[in-house]
Amino acid sequence: MKTELYGIKNCDTVKKARKWFEARGLDYRFHDFREDGLEQTLVQRWLDQVGADVLVNRRSTTWKQLDGAEREKALTADGVDVLLQHPTLIKRPVICMGDRVHVGFQEASFQKIWDDA
Repeated sequence: MKTELYGIKNCDTVKKARKWFEARGLDYRFHDFREDGLEQTLVQRWLDQVGADVLVNRRSTTWKQLDGAEREKALTADGVDVLLQHPTLIKRPVICMGDRVHVGFQEASFQKIWDDA
């Protein structure tokens, strides 16, 4: 199964997820938000599948720096523009396995997700 892991290379949670994949010899492609950018259609797909409540990191420094209007827009299905302007608002990692999208990484729960794939 084609698996893509999206995030920022210096993010601790992304590092844990990458180590998890590598320790199991699983094939995946890493896509860095900052270096590789993001496409509108991809971020919109994530919003459509998991929703803004799951995708937007409201604990991030970037979130705290946004004004009220940007925060409100980021939490809607139309928030793709805000997320593209501020990709660090996206919770990490985003893992795409085929047509399924998973946000975040916890080893115990991810093992079950992988086994069920």
